[in-house]
Amino acid sequence: MAEVLQVNPFDFVVFGGTGDLAMRKLLPGLYYRERDRQMTDESRIIAVSRTDQTVEDFRGTVWAALQRHVPAEDLDAAVWERFSARLGYVSLDATRPLGWEPLQALLKGHEDKARVCYLATAPSLFGAICRNLQVAGLVTDTCRVVLEKPIGHDGKSANAVNEEVGAVFPEDRIYRIDHYLGKESVQNLMVLRFGNALFEPLWNSSWIDHIQITVAESVGVEGRAEYYDKAGALRDMVQNHFLQLLCLVAMEPPAHLSGDQIRNEKIKVLRALRPITQADVKTKTVRGQYRAGSINGQPVPGYADELTRPSNTETLVAIKAEIENWRWSGVPFYLRTGKRLPIRYSEIVVQFKDVPHSVFPKGSGDLMANRLVIRLQPDEGVQLNIMTKVPGPGGLRLRSVPLNLSYAEAFKDRYPEAYERLLMDVVRGNPSLFMRRDEVDAAWSWIDTILAGWEQADLRPDPYAAGGWGPISAALLLDRDGRRWHDPEL
Repeated sequence: MAEVLQVNPFDFVVFGGTGDLAMRKLLPGLYYRERDRQMTDESRIIAVSRTDQTVEDFRGTVWAALQRHVPAEDLDAAVWERFSARLGYVSLDATRPLGWEPLQALLKGHEDKARVCYLATAPSLFGAICRNLQVAGLVTDTCRVVLEKPIGHDGKSANAVNEEVGAVFPEDRIYRIDHYLGKESVQNLMVLRFGNALFEPLWNSSWIDHIQITVAESVGVEGRAEYYDKAGALRDMVQNHFLQLLCLVAMEPPAHLSGDQIRNEKIKVLRALRPITQADVKTKTVRGQYRAGSINGQPVPGYADELTRPSNTETLVAIKAEIENWRWSGVPFYLRTGKRLPIRYSEIVVQFKDVPHSVFPKGSGDLMANRLVIRLQPDEGVQLNIMTKVPGPGGLRLRSVPLNLSYAEAFKDRYPEAYERLLMDVVRGNPSLFMRRDEVDAAWSWIDTILAGWEQADLRPDPYAAGGWGPISAALLLDRDGRRWHDPEL
């Protein structure tokens, strides 16, 4: 098992500390860091919420959440005893400047610790909370703030949020989190590219035909219908997760992997994206919305049924993106995400070009181009498809076979999940896997152009049955280029 290095003492203050994100991701993640003894004895976790309850009540709520979200075999009485002793609670309306005395009292005398203020709230509250932190005198030199997505619903609103937060915190102490960047397989993407002589010389338009990035969900909008209807798949997924993944796939090698080096290379990719305007949206983008259908043999309602009213919000989006630089000229990046698809999975597919000439006799089998598949979920791993000879008599027969690396099989020990790693990076003060403001601005600039193009072209979502792979227009997006979406089950 890899050595776990303790982080320096910290106070971790979670605003929205009784909400779904805190209970489902943040507190279970911090529990695992306790389990691995990564936190010093002096470190504390303080939840802030408007709910009027005692510390004992809050600890009971956390224990119930851990029982729901942590496997029973990972729950340990001794670990819980240590972890619960760290937990504090303050009842406070953080959007108002009054009533901060209990939090001030808890934090007084701990100014030398790293102080993390995690805003697990609606983005509309970010500015008010930061201003009130400053008024209360709680923004120390060691204080940093974590912002959850989405940051705004367009470039203008994102800029307003960033201005408000930036008036209190300097840019180097603002951590805009995207949990996809904490996934092992995403981190391994950089190692694959920059740690192996096999791949990086081929990572360009001379050898790569195209790249696909897919994030498929089998669930619908569940309890997020009202939020989702204001966002849609483009804002909810592409503006953050997809563009961050695209940047890591397409960026130039950084000088090193610390500080701003990775973020400097990512912003170059975002600024090189070719705008998709009104003239292009019908040929380079697809909007879809699921209707009633079935998932795993069970009937499920359509999006409008879940929302209880008609809507033009897209639950699926597919895009042909292009990067205008020397490395990627002529290489399309196909992006696809949707809800109520047949299975839940996320992957990056790097499709290499065909060999320039076949030396094999006719009848030996088709030569298939090499393909690298980086699986992000549910079973993280890497698969490289290569051509090989089928063993045995009967002449030369060719077949494409996978070389498969499964993290679960190769590494038996449990490794930290995305939120766990990113939370500790905030404590350490390592910003490399978090979005910088200019990245947010550049991403929204590209997305805003698509949104404007959809509106100007009156491009409405194409219907697709729940449990299918989306509307036919999503398949045609690649078919027009003589390509097809990768089947994850092959």
